[in-house]
Order: sequence, then structure tokens, then C-alpha cells
Amino acid sequence: MKITIICVGKIKEDFYRKAVSEYEKRLSRYCRLEIIEVLDEKTPDHAGPALEEQIKQKEAERILKHIREDAYVITLEIQGTKPDSVSFANQLSQMAVKGTSHIQFVIGGSLGLHQSVSRISGQAVSFSNMTFPHQLMRVILLEQIYRSYRIIKGEPYHK
Repeated sequence: MKITIICVGKIKEDFYRKAVSEYEKRLSRYCRLEIIEVLDEKTPDHAGPALEEQIKQKEAERILKHIREDAYVITLEIQGTKPDSVSFANQLSQMAVKGTSHIQFVIGGSLGLHQSVSRISGQAVSFSNMTFPHQLMRVILLEQIYRSYRIIKGEPYHK
């Protein structure tokens, strides 16, 4: 299976880059992984709702250029479903059994995702009611994908 993560912004901190690199290495034995970074828009302090909407729309245009018609799209959104690790793994496994060969995960910028991206999503997933930096969310997503493959393969994982 091919897994693509489309995310807004670059990872600036070295410790996040190292964590992403480690999970890329670990996942290479389970799937073909691709990470696509799209440019984020600068958000001025005290931006109003209209400006925030424009920023999300510009980021959405960049995201949508990378969405493949043959892929199943899962967006990370705070209002999404909150699966536990085993049910997340089961979902990925079932998708593979049903013939899904490409999953694209989308992580928005600091303002979240524009509705145009949410609309094309097959599913919205949330890992918590808390808010995380989008760079950290990339690491968390990679870890959960890795954990899912360990669960699917019956390999040990920490509960």
C-alpha cells in the first residue's frame, strides 16, 4: 500500500525532523511512504475571520493539487472520529482487503483545513480534543501508522 501524507508547512525543529526520519525508516518495511509539504501562509496576529478564511483557501489550493482521484483521503480534523490504535489498525487493514492501494492523509496548517479539503475527505480523524502543533501532529500520525502495521502483522507493540 502507498501512504501519502500531505501537510502544510515545513518542519523547522531538528528533533521533529529526526523523529519523522526515524518513522520513515521504520515504515519502509510495511508500505511506500511519501510526504508532501505545501507552503504555509503567514498568519498575522489578530487576523480577522475573513483573512483566516483566505489563508485557509490558499493552503487548500496547494493541498488539492496533490490529491489523487484513485486515493482514499483521510483528513486530520479536531471534530473527526477518535479511533483507538487497534481500531485505526483494523480500518487500515480492511481498506487494504477491500482493494484500497493508496491512502492520503492531510494535515492542515495552524488554522486548520478549508472546507474544500474537508468535503473531499472520505473520513475525518482526530487523535485528541487537544490542539497540537502541526509539526508534532505529523510525528504522531507516522507513529500511529507504524503502530497500525505492527498490530496488523501481529508484531509486539506497547499498549
